[in-house]
Amino acid sequence: MIAAALEDSEWPADAVATIIGLSHAQDVFTADDLARELRKPPHPNHVGAAFLAAKNQGLIEPVSYTTSNNSTRKHGALRTWRRKSEGVGK
Repeated sequence: MIAAALEDSEWPADAVATIIGLSHAQDVFTADDLARELRKPPHPNHVGAAFLAAKNQGLIEPVSYTTSNNSTRKHGALRTWRRKSEGVGK
């Protein structure tokens, strides 16, 4: 239980706020961009959950895929995102 007390409980909200900022600053962005802008998540799965939360809130939408520039991801496939246009999907 000690590990749970030390977990960064603010990370998910901070990640969504950072994703919103990225969506206003860049036409297309990725999790690599989030990693450059925000501290390391308490668990690697939190990154995908943050993007899913922003998507479910109607803030962003998937665009395509690219290759990660992060060597720790071994240059694997990476989803690209953009800010969701007003009125799209409604």
